[in-house]
Amino acid sequence: MVKHIVLFKLKDEVPADKKLTAMKEFKAAIEALPAKISVIRKIEVGLNMNPGETWSIALYGEFDTLDDVKFYATHPEHVAAGKLIADVKENRACVDYETIDS
Repeated sequence: MVKHIVLFKLKDEVPADKKLTAMKEFKAAIEALPAKISVIRKIEVGLNMNPGETWSIALYGEFDTLDDVKFYATHPEHVAAGKLIADVKENRACVDYETIDS
């Protein structure tokens, strides 16, 4: 199994209400993807509740293979979801790692 973890930092200069709206829309869009993209085993989006931290959004996903992650990443529905935070996003960090099911 491959675990896919992505963190998003939003621009400081964007008004809080605009960031919150974009974050909620992104969360809803990403969490609706398993019904549209069959390779997603699990996905969730967390909105950071700690204002003292740098990253605003955490995305956690599980896939069978790295090829499945790549398929998901380029799928039109995923690309459309990403556009929901494009105007407010400053930075992104990602780690994909493999685990062995026991």
